[in-house]
Amino acid sequence: MKLSVLVPVFNERRTIKKVIDRVLAVDLGDLEREVILVDDGSTDGSREVLASLEDPPQVRVYYHDLNQGKGAAVRTAMFRATGDIMLVQDADLEYDPRDYHIVLQPILEGRADVVYGSRFMGAPRKAMLFWHMVGNHFLTLLTNVLYDSIISDMETCYKAFRADVIHDVVLRAKKFELEPELTAKILKRGYRIYEVPISYDGREYTEGKKITWRDGPDAAWTLLRYRFRD
Repeated sequence: MKLSVLVPVFNERRTIKKVIDRVLAVDLGDLEREVILVDDGSTDGSREVLASLEDPPQVRVYYHDLNQGKGAAVRTAMFRATGDIMLVQDADLEYDPRDYHIVLQPILEGRADVVYGSRFMGAPRKAMLFWHMVGNHFLTLLTNVLYDSIISDMETCYKAFRADVIHDVVLRAKKFELEPELTAKILKRGYRIYEVPISYDGREYTEGKKITWRDGPDAAWTLLRYRFRD
């Protein structure tokens, strides 16, 4: 089997090389891997860092001329992916690729088609910003109410799924509303999301964190919208 790691990149010059090194360093056993990076119109030198990579065979880089948003970058990566399993990896250092084996194990063992890495199941984590936690809990609760689920972390970056789960799913999100859209459409198709605990090292805004409270209403509207349409 083959894993496609999907990495959206926007202005992550300080961390992107470390993230790539950590992804490539993970021992996946017999699982083949490819790393698909999509630079979403970075202006801080990230594109130059990506262009200077020594062309490792598992890594492919694509570029958006203009910034479109995380959702657009992930969609481009999905279109280019050739793996049997896909996993989303942010280009910062908030999520640790050493958790891949925890996230992938239920899929590899045939126990799940979709796995989310939850930051709220007891694994080590850096304290989150309070209002981010409140917003995340609200959106997760809204997800559970609308889609009859019991997940604990809808907004997590670490979403892994068999490629055939979303093969015929049309995704429209351009920005951070990708998380609720992907979750809504997975749940509407009858897939139950399997959760596992992951570590988390959240960033401050001064360190480059990009999602803000303004993204919350868009996420809530996305959950409501796709409950009643596709």
